[in-house]
Amino acid sequence: ALADQARTIRIPVHMVETISKYTQVKRRLLQDLGREPLAEEVAAEMNVDVEKIRHIIKISQEIVSLEAPVGEGEEDSTLGEFIEDEKGVVPSQSAAQRLLRDQIGEIFNDLAPREQKILRMRFGLDDGVSHTLEEVGSEFGVTRERIRQIEAKALEKIRQHQALKKLKGY
Repeated sequence: ALADQARTIRIPVHMVETISKYTQVKRRLLQDLGREPLAEEVAAEMNVDVEKIRHIIKISQEIVSLEAPVGEGEEDSTLGEFIEDEKGVVPSQSAAQRLLRDQIGEIFNDLAPREQKILRMRFGLDDGVSHTLEEVGSEFGVTRERIRQIEAKALEKIRQHQALKKLKGY
């Protein structure tokens, strides 16, 4: 009953027994060898494969709450405050993206409204969906060849634009 209730995450009784055996073997090998035993050595002693030992090590780790205090004093930080939010945008990246967007907007403003819309549709700048020459052509009531020509002309204007030099760092 204690094995079923003792942990935050329940581990089956047979695994609790295996973890206990692993701990005993590891402790004995530590005394015999005078160093931490390798997973291979423990596996050989227990007559199991190394992957099983790695699995035992993984599930036997203690669970620590992200709300656990770190440090001393009244203004304790919690462990969760030190874990990076990998999905969040880093402020420097956000600022760089905003600057890039502004500079691209500056270049786009020198294009004709029709050229702007064609490039936005072709490269999916508004909705994230790149449209084909055919789709853009039907939107403007012209052939796909004409859209290709307008797109090429607009891209050439962008390549020749003075503000393009500012974008080299991106």
